Amino acid sequence: MLSVRSSWLLGACLLAVGAWAQNANATAEKPVATAQEVVNDTTQRVMAVVVEASEYADEDPERYYQQVQAILDPVIDFRGFARSVMGPYASSERYRALDAQGQGRLRDQLDRFTEVMRVGLVRTYSKGLLAYGGSRIEVFAASDEEEAKGRASVRQLIYSGQPEPYVLFYQMGRSKSGEWQLRNVIIESVNLGEIYRNQFEASARKNDGDLDAVIDGWETVEVKTAEGES
Repeated sequence: MLSVRSSWLLGACLLAVGAWAQNANATAEKPVATAQEVVNDTTQRVMAVVVEASEYADEDPERYYQQVQAILDPVIDFRGFARSVMGPYASSERYRALDAQGQGRLRDQLDRFTEVMRVGLVRTYSKGLLAYGGSRIEVFAASDEEEAKGRASVRQLIYSGQPEPYVLFYQMGRSKSGEWQLRNVIIESVNLGEIYRNQFEASARKNDGDLDAVIDGWETVEVKTAEGES
């Protein structure tokens, strides 16, 4: 499991990819950004928001959340992430096996869960970003082969007063329009998508497969590990 400190850093991973990717393709004069460029340039933009927010976040947290949300919405594939977390409960095979009414209900459930994940992730993890303002960050390019396939893993090191940096991997993919989107994050070998998929499956079993109950009771928990615990 991730430590409290690492969970906040995991939030930083999610919040480090933003709207710059959209701007990179806004005009024909600009070349398409690489996955590394998206992560590197947008990290700087997001951390600038974090530095500014340290002065007002306690008094006006909604302002902070909205600024973070506005950066994330264009490029994080929240729907794809939510569907992955739902696992077999939102698979293509299950969808095709349902009648028309069941398919409509599953689409509605996926829509609702996407919004739950979207809001929950930002609110849970943006709080912890405030502790990482001013940290030194290095970003390394994905291979040309990965970039060509449209799926890339970008490595990032974050130095935050510890002897060794935190090692993160952004799993990214190209959207239909050709822009890079964040699909998943791995920190110190801990896969965020898998953590939440296990949480969803456990809740589904507890609620006898009632997905509405799972979604209604969902909490975007802080992912913790024994590391750093006293």
